[in-house]
Amino acid sequence: MDILYWTIIIILMAISFVGLVYPIIPSVLFLLASFLLYGVFFEFSPFNWLFWTVQILFVVLLFGADYLANLVGVKRFGGTKAGIWGSTIGLLIGPFIIPVFGIILGPFLGAIIGEWIVHRSSFKKTIKVGIGSVVGFVSSVFTKGLIQLVMVIYFFLVI
Repeated sequence: MDILYWTIIIILMAISFVGLVYPIIPSVLFLLASFLLYGVFFEFSPFNWLFWTVQILFVVLLFGADYLANLVGVKRFGGTKAGIWGSTIGLLIGPFIIPVFGIILGPFLGAIIGEWIVHRSSFKKTIKVGIGSVVGFVSSVFTKGLIQLVMVIYFFLVI
């Protein structure tokens, strides 16, 4: 039975990392579910208040990193709130419209469309903002991946 339990826990952790590039998957929830299932399947005793405090702080850091990376990426390249909203919407629907490439093209096109519709910005400026949204997304994936990796390592150190 232990093999089945560990398989489920590892699959949940893997899904959490897939959620980094497919934002429709709530990656942090899968990661937390893997911790909770370990407690249900085995024992909760290794998870003291320090463990949960550290993990909750990492969760807050994950949400902050996600928002800030997109914000900084779009703003640094001259974008406005319209570009940020367009980028976010494109990030969510892009993978469904264009299966493999939508994860990059979605935020890029979303930022371009958002800037163009709201501010009637020039083509050159909208392209620049679109590139900024992609830079923000890629840096967000990298940052969140590192944070999630630290969460998993801390989990294994505690157990």
